[in-house]
Amino acid sequence: MVTWRRAWYRSAQFFTTLWTSWRPVDIAYAARHLDHELLRLFQRMARAEQHHGIAVCRTLEAQGHTDPDLLIAALLHDVGKIKAPPRLWDRVGAVLGERFAPQWAARWSRGEPRGLRRGFVIRRQHPAWGAALAGQAGASPRAVDFIRRHHDPVADDKALAALQAADGK
Repeated sequence: MVTWRRAWYRSAQFFTTLWTSWRPVDIAYAARHLDHELLRLFQRMARAEQHHGIAVCRTLEAQGHTDPDLLIAALLHDVGKIKAPPRLWDRVGAVLGERFAPQWAARWSRGEPRGLRRGFVIRRQHPAWGAALAGQAGASPRAVDFIRRHHDPVADDKALAALQAADGK
């Protein structure tokens, strides 16, 4: 069942994404948590994804989290989307498909991010893509694991669960 709270969250997410396309990114904030190579990777992300990563990181800090690996993962958890930047209709289609046709969405999320499958593949595969990119850029194995698992259905790690909650999962 779709709750009003979830519908409100998704609507707010849509308008925030539109708004952040024009707002400058607080690169200095990201630089306090990321070394040179990881910051370069962060800067390759779409502006909306950069804003989102900063928001997730700030949420975790406000909750008292100070683990450097967790904060790095917060900033970079969606970096895999640079491999195939999602378009608005990719995002909407994948979210709706996962909500109303989860079996089809799971089937459509395999393969290359092309055609009507594009949004589903990006949504399902970006954690693995991002983990690989972060690892290549020098992130610790623990930060890489957080990025890889940020969409896992059940978080068995309190830090990962905090990341997922801050990300709105």
